[in-house]
Amino acid sequence: MLEGIGLSKRFGGVLALREASLEVPRGTVTGIVGPNGAGKTTLFNVLSGLYRPDEGRVVLDGRDVTALPIHERALRGMTRTFQISRELGELTVAENLLLASPGQAGERLLANLLSPRRVALEERRGLDEARRLLERTGLWRLADAPARTLSGGQKKLLELARALMTRPKVLLLDEPAAGVNPSLVNELTRFIESLRADGLTVAIVEHNMDMVAEVCDPVYVLAEGAVLARGSFAEVSADRRVIDAYLGGGL
Repeated sequence: MLEGIGLSKRFGGVLALREASLEVPRGTVTGIVGPNGAGKTTLFNVLSGLYRPDEGRVVLDGRDVTALPIHERALRGMTRTFQISRELGELTVAENLLLASPGQAGERLLANLLSPRRVALEERRGLDEARRLLERTGLWRLADAPARTLSGGQKKLLELARALMTRPKVLLLDEPAAGVNPSLVNELTRFIESLRADGLTVAIVEHNMDMVAEVCDPVYVLAEGAVLARGSFAEVSADRRVIDAYLGGGL
């Protein structure tokens, strides 16, 4: 569903990615792990279109999207979240989701003038979809609250719901468990498992190994910008090269 082929990225004299290749199979939750500075976020930024690779290609659903910017990739079904939530704090929780609804006729002046019924119908559908996602993430009771009032974990759930509002084919999650309390990590884990059950293709960069072990297969391990190992969590966690990359501490 999503492939990175021979991806390299330089920042000045630093080679952040070194011919990294990976495949995110359709309907899987693929994990990307590695020690700090391994190139995980750089890889995500290249896959999503935030960065252009210096070498290599990105292929989405059989199409080369290497030259496409991030918003064009989103239109083709790739959506991502960020490690630090980027909610629109003064808007309500529900309004944050409604803004993400794709292809709304009401965004065009002529449509509002010439097709008001269509605009109204799409708005009702958007509200229904937003409610469904907020109920699914446990945020519906906070639908009318300003997004800035949410806790850190709730903002992570809001960002997930907003990403799903775009109806993605591939969802990239950048450290969804970062800064989240343990009870909410369990909730996030179950939520990601439910996405896999829905058939959504997901890739995760994550440091929480309990989450990775529970939801991810396959798992890629990066070190110094290159793919060090690939396999199930049990396989990569037993790989001596991986253990050494984590300074002997294992996963």
